[in-house]
Amino acid sequence: MQQNQIDLLKSQTVAPQQLFIDGKWQPGTGSQLEVISPVDGEVITTIERASRADMQAAIKAARQSFDDGRWANQAPGERKRVLLKLADLIQQNALELAVLGVRDNGTEIGMAIKAEPGSAAGTFRYYAEAIDKIYGEIAPTSANVLGLIHKQPVGVVGAIVPWNMPLMIGAWKLAPALAAGNSVVLKPAEEASLTLLRLAELAAEAGIPDGVFNVVTGQGSKVGEELALSMDVDVLVFTGSGNTGRRLLEYSARSNMKRCYLELGGKSANIVFADAPDLDKAALGAAMAIFRNSGQICVSGSRLLVEHTIHDEFVAKVSQHAENLRVGNPLELSSQIGAINSQRQLTSNLEFVAKAKDQGADLVTGGEQILQASGGYYMQPTIFTGVEPHHHLAQHEVFGPVLGVTPFNNEAQAIALANDCNYGLAGAAWTSNLGRAHRMIKAVNTGGMFINTYGGADVTMPLGGVKQSGNGVDRSLHAMDKYINLKTAWIQL
Repeated sequence: MQQNQIDLLKSQTVAPQQLFIDGKWQPGTGSQLEVISPVDGEVITTIERASRADMQAAIKAARQSFDDGRWANQAPGERKRVLLKLADLIQQNALELAVLGVRDNGTEIGMAIKAEPGSAAGTFRYYAEAIDKIYGEIAPTSANVLGLIHKQPVGVVGAIVPWNMPLMIGAWKLAPALAAGNSVVLKPAEEASLTLLRLAELAAEAGIPDGVFNVVTGQGSKVGEELALSMDVDVLVFTGSGNTGRRLLEYSARSNMKRCYLELGGKSANIVFADAPDLDKAALGAAMAIFRNSGQICVSGSRLLVEHTIHDEFVAKVSQHAENLRVGNPLELSSQIGAINSQRQLTSNLEFVAKAKDQGADLVTGGEQILQASGGYYMQPTIFTGVEPHHHLAQHEVFGPVLGVTPFNNEAQAIALANDCNYGLAGAAWTSNLGRAHRMIKAVNTGGMFINTYGGADVTMPLGGVKQSGNGVDRSLHAMDKYINLKTAWIQL
C-alpha cells in the first residue's frame, strides 16, 4: 500500500448512490441524504433516504427469493463457490474499499485496510468453507426408530449494522446468513453506507442470485423500524446502541416475534496488576485499546483499573503514549489515529469530557477538539484519573477517545469494580500469576477476556456479550446457529 495509490483513490468522484433491491440498482421513493466525510467535512456524494415502501419492496424480494429456493436449494458446494468468489473480489478491490470506507467514516487507513476488506474477505472465506462441513444428526434412538435432526435456513434475515466498521461487522452477519442459505435485507448506518453498497455490486458479480442480498439505506427511524416490524423477516441481527436494541425487541414482540440477536456495545475494564509481566507493553496496550480508531470500537478498553502501588507510574506511561500518537488525516499513512465519525459524535465526546470534570475527575491529558482548520472532526486522546465507580464516565459508553482510570487495592476489589457496570462485552487482565489469570477470566462477567494483551481475536473466536451488551454471538461456527432452524424427523421403521 503506497500513499500515491491512496491519493489517487481518494480524489475519485463517488456517484450518487441508489438502493440495491432484487438484483437491480434503483432510486428510492424518498429523498437523498448527503454523505459528509469526517476527514474534511466535505460532501462526498448522496445516498437514498429510502421510504417504508422501499424497504417493503426489498423484504418482498428477499421473501420471494427464499421461498422459490433459488439460493437456499442450491447445493452447498455451489453456494461455497459463489461466496469464495465474493471473498476474492473483496480482496481484489481491498484498497478501493478501504479508501472509500475511510472517506465515509474516518478510520485510519492502516487499520481500515486490515479490519475492513481484509477481515471481510477472510470472514466470507471462513463461512464458505464451513458450508459443506456442517452436518445434520442422527439421534440415539431404539432400533425401530430413526430420529433425524435437519439443519435448515431460517428464511429472511434482516441485518442492521453500525458506522464504525461497517464492512467487517456486515460480513460477520452476512457471510454466515448467506452460507446457511438465507436471503438478506441489509440496512447500513446512515453515516457509513458506501462500502456496503459496493459490496452488493461485488456480490452480484460473484453470482449471488437476484433478491438474495438487498441493501436499503436511510434513516433507522423509518426503514430500520419497517424491517424490524415486518412479518416476513424471520431473524433480526443488530450491532449498535442499547436504546435502539430495546426498540428492536419491542418491534419483534409487536410483529411476528422474530428472533433478535443484539450486540450493544460495552464499557470494558482493562485491569493491570502490579505483577504484569511487562508494564511498558501493558501501557502501550492500554493506550491502543482505547485510542485506536478514536475509541470507536465496541470492545474498547475504556475503563482502566490499575493496582494502586503502580498507579501513578503506569498512568504516566499511558499518558506518554497518548501524547505521542499522531492524530490526523486518516488517509495519510503517517496518521496513527483518524477522525471522529461525525460532528454529532464529536459533540457527544466533548460533553463526556465536561461531565467528567464537573464530577471531579482529574484531566491528565487531552480533552479538546483539534485540527479544526481541516474542516474534519478530530479529538485529542484523553485520559482522566480519579474516576469513581458512580461517575458518568465509568458507567456509560463514550464511543470516543476518552479513558477513565480507577485504582484498586486487591484482586477482589478489581473484580468488583470491573463488574460494577451494566455492560459485559469484553475485558482484560495483565498479570504474571497464572492462577489469577484464570480466576479473572471466570470472575469478570463479560462475553470475552484478554490476558496480557488487548484485542487480537479473529473469526474463529465468538464475539458476544452478557448483561446489557446483548445476546448471541458474531464470528466462529457458533454464529451459524442464529441463521439455522433445527427440524426433527421421527421415523417409525
